[in-house]
Amino acid sequence: MTTLALFGGQPVLEKPFPTYYTIGEDEKKAVNRLFDEKTHLSDFVARGGEYFLGGKYVKELEKHFTDYFKVKHAVSFNSATTALQAAVAAVGAGPGDEVITSPYTMSATAASILYNNALPVFADIDPDIFNITAETIEPLISPKTKAILPVNIFGLSADYDPILELAKKHDLPVIEDNAQSPAGTYKGRYAGTIGDIGVFSLNTHKVIQCGEGGILVTNNDHYAHRARLVRNHGEVVMDDFITQGQPFEALLGNNFRLSEIHAAVAIEQFKKLDELTDERTALAQYLAEQLQKFPWLTPPKVLPDCRHVYYIFSFKINSQKAGITRKQFAAAMKAEGFPLAEGYQKPLYLLPVYQQKRAFPNSQFPFVSSEYPSNVSYKKGICPVAERMFEEELLFTAACQRPQTKKDLDLFIQAIKKIEDNFEKLKTY
Repeated sequence: MTTLALFGGQPVLEKPFPTYYTIGEDEKKAVNRLFDEKTHLSDFVARGGEYFLGGKYVKELEKHFTDYFKVKHAVSFNSATTALQAAVAAVGAGPGDEVITSPYTMSATAASILYNNALPVFADIDPDIFNITAETIEPLISPKTKAILPVNIFGLSADYDPILELAKKHDLPVIEDNAQSPAGTYKGRYAGTIGDIGVFSLNTHKVIQCGEGGILVTNNDHYAHRARLVRNHGEVVMDDFITQGQPFEALLGNNFRLSEIHAAVAIEQFKKLDELTDERTALAQYLAEQLQKFPWLTPPKVLPDCRHVYYIFSFKINSQKAGITRKQFAAAMKAEGFPLAEGYQKPLYLLPVYQQKRAFPNSQFPFVSSEYPSNVSYKKGICPVAERMFEEELLFTAACQRPQTKKDLDLFIQAIKKIEDNFEKLKTY
């Protein structure tokens, strides 16, 4: 029996995997072309004229999204966070409103609701696909509910048919946080295009990236117009639009605009979306097959007729079957050269801003206000599945990302087998 590295043996992997990085010559050439053309680094102007919609590269990037995802509108932003904020504003959520969303996501999802002075209401997640479901959403719908905001987490869409049926029953728009699942599909439809609005991310950690950036897509003309107003100082632009005969829109805008440099890089990255996704998916499917050798580990579940695109590779440990804790397993894998992330994200309602119900130094608005006399609960225990995934079961690896290969994944599996062979010794750690 080979001794675990944790107890002085040789690690399976002596040198860490390289970091995921996909920026190359194509992106460099694109930026150089922009400088050679002496193009403005941003061609946005906060007026209701020719440059309200931005410059050449911003518009070209948006067209790539409309063409590929077969949607009517794509609106670029300087991040997916600001795109989500605009999406919530686009559907008209504000003080006194609630938006139902997931607690098991990056904080920006729920913060986008608070930015609009509405309140997030957290639905629990499914224990296999880690997304909110129609069953967990429905009991939370109230007269104050303004929208439903599911998150297509880790690369897999939520189960949308029941959610859309529920939304239609209650006349609620659906906003998809699709930051982690570009090119994923649900029953033949692209994730991010199934609801009324979808938001994609171009953050540096995503499959395709330009450093920072986001894209909002929709087939709804009104939502697209409101999103563009939020992106580009809508309160001043509104004066021009009213003069042009358009109706007044009650909202404040901001500077959430994407620069031409970021757009130029993102265009080249977008051309690689299928290639990068296919690589990652093939590796993830191989790893999932190999994990079936271990009855105490559960690989990612994929819904029927759906495509999981594996932003990160998530899997569960059954500590009762293994006889060791998640913490013990993760420590042993790290010693063997394969660091694992544990738990992903603390359920958002357990963060101080929700526990204290305070987003501002001198006020509890919007948690407590004349517009919002009711009391949304953020107590521990409201989403037990999300809490269990965070505290006990979920693990994550970046081993399925470029430039790793199946040979690298074989080493990953070798490390797990080595740990399994040393369970009894590891129990003492």
